[in-house]
Amino acid sequence: MLDIAPEKVAHVIVRAREIDSKVGKWDGPGDDADAESILEDRSDDATEAELKTFIAGLNVDEKISLVALMWIGRGTFEPEELQEAKDTAAAERTNPTENYLVGVPLLADYLEDGLDKLGISVEDAEDHVL
Repeated sequence: MLDIAPEKVAHVIVRAREIDSKVGKWDGPGDDADAESILEDRSDDATEAELKTFIAGLNVDEKISLVALMWIGRGTFEPEELQEAKDTAAAERTNPTENYLVGVPLLADYLEDGLDKLGISVEDAEDHVL
């Protein structure tokens, strides 16, 4: 059993998607309308900091479950190995969880896949966040 509410996982997914959808500063030639329609990654953008702060504010069990869930979604562990994944996450905690997770490419996809593999509705969880 996960020790984190699906709504909290959904919050991480939504924020991680926001980060993933951003591109480098728009300075290309062409139509200015295109420049206004994309999300730019700027040094003063607070989205990553907000996500890190949210993850840092979780309790230890929630952080461990979040890492285990990501590993299940990535295929490192199978759903029936949830407890083993949580035990491994607890044993291997050396860096701040927020730094580790924000540095994982495709974090949102892995978390969604992890929820799905555990039979937890991603859509229901995200409805409470959006």
